[in-house]
Amino acid sequence: MDGNHPESELDVTGLLCPLPVLKAGKRLKAMAPGEVLVVKASDAMSKIDMPHFCNEQGHELMSADEQGGIFIFRIRRK
Repeated sequence: MDGNHPESELDVTGLLCPLPVLKAGKRLKAMAPGEVLVVKASDAMSKIDMPHFCNEQGHELMSADEQGGIFIFRIRRK
């Protein structure tokens, strides 16, 4: 966890493209700049879509990992 900002979690496992990115975008809009969102997704396309989304929107993709078929993204809101 970031010492200055809390982390929020969004579980979008079971949802298919484009829903994981759309739901992450909606959640990030409601967060303060600098806050971190941890997104858990099962859709294999999310490993392509989430970095692209962050790049396009200006959010920082802090990490992208895979654990047991679940993709975990840590995103800092711009």
